Amino acid sequence: MHIDLNADVGESLGQWTLGDDAAIMDQVSSASIACGFHAGDPSTMRQSCATAAAKGVSIGAHPSYRDLTGFGRRFMDIASSELSDELIYQIGALQAIARAEGTTVNYVKPHGALYNAIVHHTAQAEAVVAALSVVELPLLVAPNSEVQRLALAAGLTVVTEAFADRAYNPDGTLVARTQPGAVLHSLEAVVAQSLDIALHQEVTAIDGSRIGVEVQSLCLHGDTPGAVAMAAAVRTALHDSGVTITSFVP
Repeated sequence: MHIDLNADVGESLGQWTLGDDAAIMDQVSSASIACGFHAGDPSTMRQSCATAAAKGVSIGAHPSYRDLTGFGRRFMDIASSELSDELIYQIGALQAIARAEGTTVNYVKPHGALYNAIVHHTAQAEAVVAALSVVELPLLVAPNSEVQRLALAAGLTVVTEAFADRAYNPDGTLVARTQPGAVLHSLEAVVAQSLDIALHQEVTAIDGSRIGVEVQSLCLHGDTPGAVAMAAAVRTALHDSGVTITSFVP
C-alpha cells in the first residue's frame, strides 16, 4: 500500500514567518508552494523550491485568488478568463523560480476558497481546467468534485486528496473554517483520520457517519499549529501500518 503525503508550504511573506517548511518537508513526499497571491513572495518561493529539491520532495504550485488580506480563504466572484490568466501567471512564476533552483513544478493544487469553490462552481472549475490545459500539469483536487469531472473530460491528469487535519461534512465537503471544529488540532485525531483515509479510504463526518474518500494523496496544512509534530506522527503511523509514503509523480 502507498500514498502521497503533501503539505501546503511557502506561506511566509516578507518579515512574517508562517510554518516550519524545512522541518515539515522532512516528513512529506510533496509540497504545494504558495505563489504570491494568498501568501508567499519570490524569495520565499525560491527558498521553498531549494529546500524541496534538496530533500527530494515533489513540488506543486499552490495558486489562489488574489487575496493576500484574506489569505485566499474568501470566495471571489471573478470572471473565468481573468481567473485562468491569474492561475497561469502564478504557476508560471513558480516554474521559473523552480528552474532557477534546478528543479521543476510537478503538479498544481488550488488553494483555500478557490479549492472549495471548484468542488461545485462550474464556471470557476472550467477556468481552472482551462489554465491547466495550458500549463499541462497534473491537478490535485477533492474527489467527486466538479473540477475533477471537467478535468477528466478534458483529458487532464487528476489526482485526488483528503485532509488529515480537517473535519468533513456528511456530503464529503470540508467543514467551513468559520464553523467550530473545522480544523483538527488533536494529534491523536489527525493520526486516526490519516489511517482511516490511507487504509480504508474513509473518514468519519461531523455527524458520525462514515463517508468514502477514494484518494491518492493525504494533506496536512503547514500553517496548522503543531503541523510538524502532526506530520511526523502521521508518517510514523502510516509506516507502522505498512503504508509507503511516495509522491504520485512518477
